[in-house]
Amino acid sequence: MLSDIAYIGLGSNLGAPVKQLEQALGAIGQHSQMTLVSHSHFYSSLPMGPQDQPDYVNAVCKIKTSMQPQELLATLQIIENQQGRERLGDRWGPRTLDLDILLYNDLVLKTKHLTLPHYGMQEREFVLVPLFELSPDLTMQDGRPLANWVAKCNLEGLYRINPKVSSLTTSASVT
Repeated sequence: MLSDIAYIGLGSNLGAPVKQLEQALGAIGQHSQMTLVSHSHFYSSLPMGPQDQPDYVNAVCKIKTSMQPQELLATLQIIENQQGRERLGDRWGPRTLDLDILLYNDLVLKTKHLTLPHYGMQEREFVLVPLFELSPDLTMQDGRPLANWVAKCNLEGLYRINPKVSSLTTSASVT
């Protein structure tokens, strides 16, 4: 039974990023142990790490799943690999696809391979804004409303992508 709720962060800056995210959403939606409930708009954002790489395209999706967190992580990594993800050890480097479990129900977890809620998401506007778009009334594990986190993040460099344009041309600033 698909009863657990998870939010997945999606990101890409190589190999037609919009197409990469669309294909990833398709793979998630077609998986027998996941149901794609909704997804945010796509956003263009500056890279977190080295600035000598293309801007990212990011989104967040909400799913229902019957998988436990570790199994969900392994499944998302398979989807990444199927779309050409190479793990070269370059933290915050360019990538065809990055899928991160942001939240899994109200679970707080820290293992060698998985931290929930996702570490650092509190400072990442490219995660918080799309997550807020999907669930504006969400209360985070620290007891504070998601809106408080969003209000504190820097929105400079984050733009919603016009869905009718397949390039990284941006249509409007997020304010």
